[in-house]
Amino acid sequence: MPSIMRRLLHGWKADAARLGTFQSLGDRREAPPQGVDRGPLRRNGRIELVDYPRLMGRMHFERLQALRESLRIGHLPSFGIERVPVAGTLYLKNISNPGAAMSLPETMTVVAMNGKGGPEVLELAHRNVPEAHEGEILIRVAAAGVNRPDILQRKGAYPPPPGASDLLGLEVSGTVAALGPGTHRYAVGDRVCALVPGGGYAEYVKTPEPQALPIPTGLTMREAAALPETFFTVWTNVFERGGLKAGETLLVHGGTSGIGTTAIMLAKAFGARVIATAGSPEKCAAIVALGADRAVNYRDEDFVDAVKAVTSGRGADVILDMVGGSYIERNYEAAAECGRVVQIAFLEAAKAEVNFTKLMTKRLIHTGSTLRPRSIAEKRAIANALESKVWPIIASGQIRPVMDRAFTLSEAAAAHRCMEAGDHIGKIVLTVAEDAFR
Repeated sequence: MPSIMRRLLHGWKADAARLGTFQSLGDRREAPPQGVDRGPLRRNGRIELVDYPRLMGRMHFERLQALRESLRIGHLPSFGIERVPVAGTLYLKNISNPGAAMSLPETMTVVAMNGKGGPEVLELAHRNVPEAHEGEILIRVAAAGVNRPDILQRKGAYPPPPGASDLLGLEVSGTVAALGPGTHRYAVGDRVCALVPGGGYAEYVKTPEPQALPIPTGLTMREAAALPETFFTVWTNVFERGGLKAGETLLVHGGTSGIGTTAIMLAKAFGARVIATAGSPEKCAAIVALGADRAVNYRDEDFVDAVKAVTSGRGADVILDMVGGSYIERNYEAAAECGRVVQIAFLEAAKAEVNFTKLMTKRLIHTGSTLRPRSIAEKRAIANALESKVWPIIASGQIRPVMDRAFTLSEAAAAHRCMEAGDHIGKIVLTVAEDAFR
């Protein structure tokens, strides 16, 4: 054990009745203080701080702060699991409930709905700050992404899954404010972006720890808030369900949406050819500027003919569609043999009369998915794939999220109007904690 640790812990050992003991892994393990379950000991070289009666007191918390500063181990709260450059178990008494790791307010500002309907139903309100439970982290939100599912939920067409917050918001960036029991990866103060089950339009939100990722080097908090929902969606649909490979052709509908811009950039980064549709010359120019090989103005051109022309009649290997309706049968026409059509939304219609002959004769696969109801384990797998395969590309500067504009939390209704108008190119976000950008 480092000598500085020995010196700092000496005083605590003398008060073992109140503070317990430090046990290096090479020592004989002593029994924990009376009334304390032993619990898990070592986790990846970290110290486990075990919860028991609140008798620690402020003086001892200040000594813990001295330990943190002396060892330069980053923020170490009075409980939770943190990175520590020594192995062993340190038994300490909490000064608060397990899961909280810093002084937190009791209430927070949120965007709530006073009913179902248009943007005017969104209003500021106050709610209790959520508590991080088993396997969860609490995030102090810097920025929150605005997405189509938020609009559908506002209208009453996309209810939150059981157990999720009724507040809008599926993706955020911010700093870890508290750690629930059973969390292992993050420390309080870490900068993260996260896919959340709901509740992102607020000053604080909790989420399962596996759904949070470190913010890639070089990104701002606003940019980081634009990552989770779109990158999770594109990765699982285009690359996992669609199986897009280098050298294949991807057709993206809604090319200037947050999903569309992400799909274009990722597909190009992984060596695919990209054709994307949009509804104006300005949007088509933006698509080409992102790297698309061909932009199709669907108001002036038939995307089926455009795809056939670009691919010498072969068609697109993968089609990412968020329109549905009349596009379904036309997608079959535009697809290559053994092509994959991936459905992620139905902006036009979820029902259509379709001739399925092409589906059979071309041996097509028409699949689709939603993200929000999927299990934590499934989202963990997507997060792991993104961190290993996509985050390095973002950190290198090769791609970064396309940002349209930012609104404050109090301007959530204006942000929704902006999205529904359809004039945006890229992501719309809400800024929540302005001091996080300083």
